[in-house]
Amino acid sequence: MNYKILFTIFSIFFLVSCDQNNLNKKNVSQKIFNKYKNSGFTLVYSDALRKQKKITKKIDNRSLLIFHKNLKKNSFVKITNPINQKTIIAEVISNKVQFSDFYNCVITSRIAEELSLNLKEPYVDLILISENSTFIAKKAKTFNEEKKVAEKAPVDGIKIDNLGEDIKQSKEVTKDSYFEYSIKIADFYYKDSAKNMSNRIIKETKIKNPIIKTLSKTKYRVLLGPFNDIKKLEESFNEIKSLNFENLEILKDV
Repeated sequence: MNYKILFTIFSIFFLVSCDQNNLNKKNVSQKIFNKYKNSGFTLVYSDALRKQKKITKKIDNRSLLIFHKNLKKNSFVKITNPINQKTIIAEVISNKVQFSDFYNCVITSRIAEELSLNLKEPYVDLILISENSTFIAKKAKTFNEEKKVAEKAPVDGIKIDNLGEDIKQSKEVTKDSYFEYSIKIADFYYKDSAKNMSNRIIKETKIKNPIIKTLSKTKYRVLLGPFNDIKKLEESFNEIKSLNFENLEILKDV
């Protein structure tokens, strides 16, 4: 009789522990997902890019919507132009659209105009806003109102074909800055781990000069660059992408 009671108690304890572990794993996973952020170049949509098959789906250029490869549909992101600190809230309309991995997202002409982006150098910071964020609760209504206005309003003639081509700039001209970017591979707690990553890059790719930057006694960053030309930057980005890193970032002036 006692054995049966003990067995029952043990079984209940085991099941509760499993449920708690699963819950903890789910919370950790959700926490990591909610922390997503990326700095890099964005691709501004145009019908010309779609005809060239550089983007596989059309998007309304008046909207406050974006394409993203990793974030789930209907999630919200905050996009910031780091040059002027202008920000805008946008919604991920699809994560199944094909475009170059070099770009962290595809935005509309409306968003580019609102951020006063330099279209020859459309560099942005992108941060996922968690679903339970009070920020979302406060901004959801405002976003929907802005979205309706944006969809009705005309875009003031922003013509965007591709980087380096003839581009009509947005109304507000951003200040000039020199081009210098680096590719952030990852941050490591131990210097030996950073060295191992550097050796792997040298061994498995054509890149032979990765840099290890000491940020603190417990933080070592592996970088490629700096690059002063966007084509060389994109070539190295595509080369290192073959190692299947999850969230490569492009950092300015590091």
